[in-house]
Parts: sequence; structure tokens; C-alpha cells
Amino acid sequence: MAQPQEPNLQTPPRKSPTRNSHDFLGLGRVPDAEAAKRGEPLYKENCATCHGADARGAQAPNLVRSVFVLHDEKGEGIGQVIRNGRPQGGMPAFPNLSDSQQYDIAEYLHEQVELAANRGLYKHSDTMTSGDAVKGKTLFAENCAACHSVTGDLAKIGAKYPQPAAMLARMAWPANPGPRQATVITADGVKQSGTLVHYDDFETTLRTAEGSSLTWPTDSVKVEIPDKLAGHRALLPRYSDDDLHHLTRYLLTLK
Repeated sequence: MAQPQEPNLQTPPRKSPTRNSHDFLGLGRVPDAEAAKRGEPLYKENCATCHGADARGAQAPNLVRSVFVLHDEKGEGIGQVIRNGRPQGGMPAFPNLSDSQQYDIAEYLHEQVELAANRGLYKHSDTMTSGDAVKGKTLFAENCAACHSVTGDLAKIGAKYPQPAAMLARMAWPANPGPRQATVITADGVKQSGTLVHYDDFETTLRTAEGSSLTWPTDSVKVEIPDKLAGHRALLPRYSDDDLHHLTRYLLTLK
């Protein structure tokens, strides 16, 4: 269910790729880069043995994909775990680390999440030569075919995006152009679907299939806006770099 905090439907300002993907995944605030830089050696000294050199798991869990880390805001939750440990899970406490050091480690972890979200660890996608089209075809059938068709919406996509980097970016961060569709539910339960023309804290306007416009005070209705990119959001953390290279190589064959 959409919340009435969404901005007015005007042409949005141009954003950087980092900001776009950050918003795409709903990651909250951008990590403090200076704190993350300070936190890296602290993490490697105290945490890397169990959680892996880049927080992607070893003896202990992967922290980049940790819901706990994602839900942490400014190190409060992560700091408490660092300070007290998790004896039931075999994690020792680190009472020697100060509050500021705990914060720096938390920011380092958030930065790792940011890098993963932006696929900052891709293996040179601009000059990508890896990837197996056969494996990519299998991955497509398992993960993509329910929503996409190689003879429909993705027909000849390899000719449209012939460069591996462009194809990979299009797949990992698909645009969602065009007008949004929505359903408005009034207080008496009547549903009206159409194109969302205007939506802010005060007014919601739909254009129906017949061409008429309907407007309601936003606080008097419920507004449902389908998230067409939910599938991509769900899959992105699960993809390895190799998976994405295989999929890219397969899609490049569709010409």
C-alpha cells in the first residue's frame, strides 16, 4: 500500500547511478564515507576472521545480506551486538571498542551493502568477456521467464543493448518509464483503477481508461501502486557476479 509521502508526479531531477540504485533498494541514508574508511581496519582486525574479508561470510554469517544490518540506522543495533556479542551464536563481546569505533565499523558494513547494491564489485563489466550463454539461459528460465519473454518484451534486446556493460546495467537497474498505474479505494470500498496523473499528500488524481479524470483528497482514500520492479529487487541480492555475467551473455544472443 503506497504511503502519502510520495512526491508530486513531476519530471524528477537527474540522479547519479549510485543515488538511483540506493533509492531503488530503499537503503535509507547514504553511509558516512569517512567513518567507513576508519571502520575498515577495525573490521578487518576484529571481525574479518569470522565474517569474511569483505563481510560476505566465512565461519559466521554474511553481513552484507543481513536483515539486521539493513535495518540498522546509525550503528545503534550493530554497536550493541559488537559491545555485548552473541554468546548463544558463538560471537564474543568486544567491550574494548569505543562507541565511535563501533559506529565506524557499522558504517563500513553499510558501505559494503551500498557497494553490493550498486554492484560495485562487478568484474570489469565494461570489458566483460566472461559469461556462459547456456548457463544464462537456464538462469533466465528459472528467474525471469515468469515476467519476461524472449519473443515478447525482450525480443532482439541483444541488438538494442549490444555492449555487455549496457546490458548488465539495464538488467540490474531496469528503468520503469511511462505513466504509473494505480487503484484508488474510497472509504465506502469502491475501487477505481487508471493512470496516476497526480499524487501527493493532498490530492490524488487518476485518469480512467475512458479518459475521464477523478480527484480525491489523499487522506480520504487508499492508493495502491503496483511495484513492477519488485521481482528485480528480490533477485538482486541473490545474484552472484557470475550469475549476472551468464544472464548478460545469454541476453546478448537475442538479436
